[in-house]
Amino acid sequence: MTTTTAIKHEVKDLSLAPMGKQRIEWAGREMPVLRQIRDRFAAEKPLDGIKISACCHVTTETANLAIALKAAGADALLIASNPLSTQDDVAACLVADYGIPVFAIKGEDNATYHRHVEIALDHHPNIIIDDGSDVTTTLVQHRAHQIAEIIGTTEETTTGLVRLNAMHKDGKLTFPAIAVNDAETKHFFDNRYGTGQSTLDGIIRATNILLAGKVLVVAGYGWCGKGVALRARGMGANVVVTEINPVKAIEAVMDGFRVMPMNEAAAIGDIFITVTGNKHVIRSEHFAAMKDGAIICNSGHFDLEIDLVALSEQSASNSFVRNFTQEYKLKSGKSIIVLGEGRLVNLAAAEGHPASVMDMSFANQALACEFLVKNKGKLAAGVVVIPVDIDQEIARLKLQAMGIAIDTLTADQIEYMNSWTVGT
Repeated sequence: MTTTTAIKHEVKDLSLAPMGKQRIEWAGREMPVLRQIRDRFAAEKPLDGIKISACCHVTTETANLAIALKAAGADALLIASNPLSTQDDVAACLVADYGIPVFAIKGEDNATYHRHVEIALDHHPNIIIDDGSDVTTTLVQHRAHQIAEIIGTTEETTTGLVRLNAMHKDGKLTFPAIAVNDAETKHFFDNRYGTGQSTLDGIIRATNILLAGKVLVVAGYGWCGKGVALRARGMGANVVVTEINPVKAIEAVMDGFRVMPMNEAAAIGDIFITVTGNKHVIRSEHFAAMKDGAIICNSGHFDLEIDLVALSEQSASNSFVRNFTQEYKLKSGKSIIVLGEGRLVNLAAAEGHPASVMDMSFANQALACEFLVKNKGKLAAGVVVIPVDIDQEIARLKLQAMGIAIDTLTADQIEYMNSWTVGT
């Protein structure tokens, strides 16, 4: 563990801090909502003395959230939520310039990642900010004696909420968990516009391929899948969607996309992107059916969406041919290309979501922490929907920052909307 400063930390190289500071400040320009919240937090100190362990992608945007939490008086510690999503210069800057303990190194192995999860719990947090629910799950499974210290948690992802709902169903979630991912100002924008743009950014940076004219297969048509499909079509790709949900499949058809099972799509696709939150969406029989040179990547939370174990078993060898671009040479003679080791391609090979989108997502995180503290002991155990007034306030602040005004209801309209006696 690095000990060159008074703050305990584990980052790649503290000398990267100046570059990280420039990039954090650049991202901050595109995050006016979080900046306003930070300024208020600095004056009011709503999180004074609260210990927060945050498990997030360590990016410039996350850095601005961590700085806002510290301004609020929180004793915050940050670890990475994915071994390949850390920006090392950002991690260094948070330690060197802002005095925030960070335990994150891009490319850390699984053992290091799990050790960092334990460090996050060694902090004895009152609030956990989670991205995938690894810290919360570890707390419940192995640190039950610390649950009494927990005011609540917040969850950033669909995958994490699936785990939390399953935990609650099993009677194991005995504290409130704020579903930040379900806030309208989060999933409508972060998942759709953020994932849509940043996923294609990661693919292009890793491969430098032209998307126009390619058959691009999107597995999953949730908010992330919609964003990826729309952006890919906008760049000229011939988009195919695979789904298990009949309603979402109809939606994809009516949005103008071809829909078919993965078994059929495997034979025609040039590029495959998984965004389902499930495991082994692309597996052995699909690899066997794919074209020579097919490119596969994942933009769902965990790397289990692609069955890389099965791919390895079908391969004679594999090697990196570009940064974050791995060629598997199958025993059959053809090649399959995997980007970002099957992890989040938008963070492994690119910089993640644009700051202007994360502005709303992390405004939700900051205000969710404040909401938990204000309502300590009053919230029911289980997954809690973020209050509508918080969602609306974030949207209002974002519009204000963009210089956009909207209408307000007249007194007559308000009366009409609240009555039932007036009709045709």
